[in-house]
Amino acid sequence: MEIRKLTCISCPMGCPLTVEMEGNEVISVTGNTCKRGDIYARKEVTNPTRIVTSTVKVIGGAADMVSVKTREDIPKDKIFDCVKSLKGVEVKAPVHIGDVILPNAGGTGIDIVATKNVEEV
Repeated sequence: MEIRKLTCISCPMGCPLTVEMEGNEVISVTGNTCKRGDIYARKEVTNPTRIVTSTVKVIGGAADMVSVKTREDIPKDKIFDCVKSLKGVEVKAPVHIGDVILPNAGGTGIDIVATKNVEEV
């Protein structure tokens, strides 16, 4: 039996979690004070994922850059592919929250979207 120690990142509580595993199967999760901790722990030890955030250059906008993120979480091992796919990406103003900036980022099947508005100058 394998024991994994984690700190939950699902809410500000930061609960110390203990996950007992048998092979790839989660046997138990303890230490969580809410249901989200159990869900987080099970996912983190079997299929860890993350939301990726970055910025992209804006041409002709009231701001030079726009903040962006993956629309959904992506497999942790695809983070660098996702970030690499953003290299050199530029968008023309106006940009609106939710606009797709880069479809299928890094071959993940997940789009990169704008997280703020940038008006045209």
